[in-house]
Amino acid sequence: MPQFAANLTMLFNELPFLDRFEKAAKSGFQAVEFLFPYPFPAEEIKQKLEQYKLELVLHNLPAGDWDAGERGIACLPDRVAEFQGGVVKAIEYAKTLGVKQLNCLAGKIPAGVDKGLLHQTFVSNLAYAAAALKKVNIKLLIEPINTFDIPGFYLSRTQQALDILNEVGSDNLFIQYDIYHAQRMEGELCKTIETNLSKIAHIQLADNPGRNEPGTGEINYPHLFQFIDGIGYEGWIGCEYKPATNTEAGLGWIKNLTK
Repeated sequence: MPQFAANLTMLFNELPFLDRFEKAAKSGFQAVEFLFPYPFPAEEIKQKLEQYKLELVLHNLPAGDWDAGERGIACLPDRVAEFQGGVVKAIEYAKTLGVKQLNCLAGKIPAGVDKGLLHQTFVSNLAYAAAALKKVNIKLLIEPINTFDIPGFYLSRTQQALDILNEVGSDNLFIQYDIYHAQRMEGELCKTIETNLSKIAHIQLADNPGRNEPGTGEINYPHLFQFIDGIGYEGWIGCEYKPATNTEAGLGWIKNLTK
């Protein structure tokens, strides 16, 4: 059955970030992911990973001013130098933390900027990042995100991501397929995953509506888990959901839905 990684940005978030690693390990997780390591020294995070025998499977490139509402800068023509500097910083962290794939958030469409220029900027930035990461054996991922939760997000559909992969033309660029975002934007979960399995390097989950744990909404997760396992997906599935009550109370879904 699938391997699940705890998303420490979302799970156990009643605790300070560096205390969540212990909680994840004690809850049975063998791997973790999170949005950003950058507020903390890489060595501190590494120590937590080693102490609790956890594998870090994913984090993001720097994505601008998150607290101010930015959700990535990769498509923004006036932020190219900042993006490239972020790639360098992400590689430094990734080397210390042992993570083998990094996600790039496209960002939101700014007012008054030509869409062709946004597209050109995104493709160019991805080509730069994919090449830089390939040199250190790290995969670059891009993630379509639904425009209900993040209005104006530039990359919102699987086919759009596939078209961009083809245009960039790098063998080091893949899709991070978030089941929740895909369900909100397009559905066709099983067929889309199966058709594009070779391009999908990481999967994330949450149920809809509410973005809570599997089993709380409309997605048939028992079927989906069996299907993903049956087609040979070998990566991790990141648990990037909002616990309906608290994390520990809601973890029963793993046993209930993966029998």
